[in-house]
Amino acid sequence: MNKMKFNHSIYMAFGITILLWASAFPAIKLALQDFKAEQLSSLRLFIAAIILCGISIVKKVSFPHIKDIPFILLLGFCGFTVYHVALSIGEYYVSAGVASLIVSTTPIFSALLATFFLKEKFSKLAWLGSIIAFIGVAFISLGNGDQRSAVLFGIVLILIASLGESVYFSFQKSLLDKYGFFPLTVYTIISGALFMMIFLPSSFNALEHAHMNTMIAVLYLGIFPTVLPYIALAYTIQKVGVSDATISLYLTPAVSLLLAYLLLGEIPTRIAILGGIITLIGVAITSTYTEGKMD
Repeated sequence: MNKMKFNHSIYMAFGITILLWASAFPAIKLALQDFKAEQLSSLRLFIAAIILCGISIVKKVSFPHIKDIPFILLLGFCGFTVYHVALSIGEYYVSAGVASLIVSTTPIFSALLATFFLKEKFSKLAWLGSIIAFIGVAFISLGNGDQRSAVLFGIVLILIASLGESVYFSFQKSLLDKYGFFPLTVYTIISGALFMMIFLPSSFNALEHAHMNTMIAVLYLGIFPTVLPYIALAYTIQKVGVSDATISLYLTPAVSLLLAYLLLGEIPTRIAILGGIITLIGVAITSTYTEGKMD
């Protein structure tokens, strides 16, 4: 990581990303008490899209060029539709804290995608770190006893969510340079919301029977973790590149585990915690020793 690139605004953006994203995992778990995963995801993205449309009108954000719309739709689908739906379904089967640990593999997927598609270098130590990280994920699965098969299904879904998010982070650089971090975030969140429109009628019906706490959780998810961290992370990617920007994501699980304990009373098993530590060590090694980072 090139420390010369960093200033107070970058560190503030990192802090916003980590704190708000960490809070999303327990908030999702709470909202799932009254909403199905697709309902929660559609409401979350719908709220975020409405807010961003309003801000865009005030800031006079222009429409993207027609030729860029298919790619923007793809990024929105991977980074928002796939990520939110797969993560929400995955949290049916795993705890909020464990989900955050698995999502921390995002930098590994980002680095692998950058290696195979963007011609970045992937060192032997980075490969070793990746293997260590996924051994940690295996330990997380082993730490759930009789529910192992259901947990494994949840882990696979969350890994799919992580992969979708990685596609979003890895391939947005050219559009970031063209449009800037805020317009691109607007375009892609709205794109992700469009793919979820089919679920809005049932989502609104579910609102009629939901408890106040879960409605507040949905509103919080739509306003804060869905909007602000993506803007903050897009800003850091634009300033320091994909690899450096996504390094911060492996700090998120520590905050999420604490919040899950405080808000939900979740205490992961010792084996799951060990697996999480192994995963984070692997991610840290991969992130540190990934060469040829995008600038």
